Amino acid sequence: MNVAAVQLRPEFGNIARNVARIVELFSSKDADLYVLPELALSGYLFESTDEALSLSQAPGAPEFDPIADVGREKGAAVVVGFAERAGSAVFNSALLIAPDGRRATYRKIQLFWGEKAIFEPGDRQPGTVDVSGVGLGMMICFDWIFPEVARSLALQGADIICHPSNLVLPYCQEAMVTRCIENRVFAITSNRVGTEERAGQSLTFTGLSEIVAPSGEILARASADREEVLVVEIDPRQAREKKITPTNDVLADRRPGLYALDAPPVRRGD
Repeated sequence: MNVAAVQLRPEFGNIARNVARIVELFSSKDADLYVLPELALSGYLFESTDEALSLSQAPGAPEFDPIADVGREKGAAVVVGFAERAGSAVFNSALLIAPDGRRATYRKIQLFWGEKAIFEPGDRQPGTVDVSGVGLGMMICFDWIFPEVARSLALQGADIICHPSNLVLPYCQEAMVTRCIENRVFAITSNRVGTEERAGQSLTFTGLSEIVAPSGEILARASADREEVLVVEIDPRQAREKKITPTNDVLADRRPGLYALDAPPVRRGD
């Protein structure tokens, strides 16, 4: 299958313009799966929860219809980041739209910096969605620094981790190589570019969207500052081979009974 990372420069608050640009970009190249950045419809730097709510959508909102229409025409799945309205709460979410019209939502678990003042933290376990026999999992941006998120998706059968992002730190793109190696999965990190200056802050996003193989090979990487669409042909079945030597399997060799994953953190020197 052909998979695509769509690197975008959203205009804050201009949902109609951003949707039109998304459709223009991913209409330009054919793929079976497109991954778009975090908060691709709205932009990132909200001044308040109320502002985020004013620019939010429910997963069935009509704003997604042009994106779903192109996906259906191409027979492709699309993953797009958005501000999800749920009553009076708003989540930093990703929506997967399958070519048959099914929709699945993931709510970001690990909120970054100022996001904690705007969004509710994700309240659902990350899961996988089967699309044409391929297991697709979703995580969002800062989830990358918590290896449990990617591991959870791998244990649930994800062949490809779809990773919408608005990255500002310099570490993630290289760290996703490790996430792919330790879980033997593909990952599509779709980042944004540009600078936003709002709410007394200025953030410059790092671009460098990438598609990484289960071996850790970077199959494609975008520029740091331009909108572009990366397309790579992959074989998802490669993600189902979890052995790294004839006797070592990255999932089967786990010994969870010996890991203190539920223990409180030890902070020495406090």
